[in-house]
Amino acid sequence: MDLVDLWRPTGRAELDLVAASQWRSWPPRLPDQPIFYPVANRWYATKIAREWNVPAKGVGFVTRFSVRRDFLARYPVQQAGGREVLEHWVPAEDLDEFNANIVGAIVCEAEYRGPVADIEFDRAEAELGRPLPAAWRRYLQGESWFRSGWLGDLFVTLYTPLETVEANVAAAHPGIAIIGDDGSRERLAFDLRQDPTPVSLVDVTSAGWSDALPLAPDADAFVTRLESGDISW
Repeated sequence: MDLVDLWRPTGRAELDLVAASQWRSWPPRLPDQPIFYPVANRWYATKIAREWNVPAKGVGFVTRFSVRRDFLARYPVQQAGGREVLEHWVPAEDLDEFNANIVGAIVCEAEYRGPVADIEFDRAEAELGRPLPAAWRRYLQGESWFRSGWLGDLFVTLYTPLETVEANVAAAHPGIAIIGDDGSRERLAFDLRQDPTPVSLVDVTSAGWSDALPLAPDADAFVTRLESGDISW
């Protein structure tokens, strides 16, 4: 079976309806939505999720799904801007048939969130007893930041400052700020005892830090890796 991968940026309400379908179909369009717009690459879906969905509702998602190529041929690729700004225009009345030609599940590949408030950072730093790196504050207070999803072959979740406090209480490693995880027992952590503050991958079940895997020499370098989509280790 010949399939084409498509992506779609979406908000929470639409994603909840997709989840209610057991991740198999897109919900009917609203009266003011005559066209369903899947896009041809993850970059473009991410751009829309971050620049439109996050400012509008505080959260945006990037989804991926596969459609039969022979069916999709009815809706040729439309270049709606630059070279990578590629869409398929599916009339709302065709959406049921479009859904019937989706093969497999609709996958949520990434979630982005809007800025974290100063008050949350201030409270978290008071609880930690140390400031978080300025570059980390800038990232989480930017227009959008990567909350969770696939970065290459890895699924990564980043924590809000208050989630960092909760994780630190559970891990009980003084001077360390746990800022995320890989979906397993490894945690992403700042070593706040150092300046600049390095980022490492740490097995929190370990008694020491001798096995910690360095990921970045400081918060700026770590953010650069996040934004590039390269966080492999």
